[in-house]
Amino acid sequence: MTHRLAPLLCALALLPGLPALANPPEPTLTAALQDKASVGQARLKVWGFDVYDATLYARPGFDAARYGDQRFALELAYLRNFDGADIAERSIDEMRRVAPLDDTRAAAWLKAMTDLFPNVKKGDRITGVHVPGSGARFYLNGRLLGEVADDAFSRQFFGIWLSPRTSQPRMRETLLQSVAGATPRTP
Repeated sequence: MTHRLAPLLCALALLPGLPALANPPEPTLTAALQDKASVGQARLKVWGFDVYDATLYARPGFDAARYGDQRFALELAYLRNFDGADIAERSIDEMRRVAPLDDTRAAAWLKAMTDLFPNVKKGDRITGVHVPGSGARFYLNGRLLGEVADDAFSRQFFGIWLSPRTSQPRMRETLLQSVAGATPRTP
């Protein structure tokens, strides 16, 4: 899947008005998380059903109040099967809670996520990496899916979990409770 996305991403980066990527995406999640440590974990439950386990990876000194200015990763390990289009639609709903989102931008972001997010099975992991000034890169089970080269998208997307305006404040608190004491990641 990645080999089909690479030419498209390169072509999009050359179009006027789109932000150019400072660095090409790392081809594997291990490379993307090279200097990051697990700083928090939480489980999302909805109506008594386990949905996913979230793990936040960041450098020591991660400042949750300035999450949009720092490089970090958030991994969702799914505990149920989900359709990729449903994940994208739910993400837009949650992004609207974080900050205002006009219909034109919401439609563009929904399309980007729908094109990018696969259907997931129980046990699959999607990891998003926030790259300040560039956007968000996504990995499925450690392999690059692609990216959304839009910093505003990335900030608002990761705000689903890290913004004080999240719909899941307990999950946010659990993810961030130990940001001062990170432990090294073991791939």
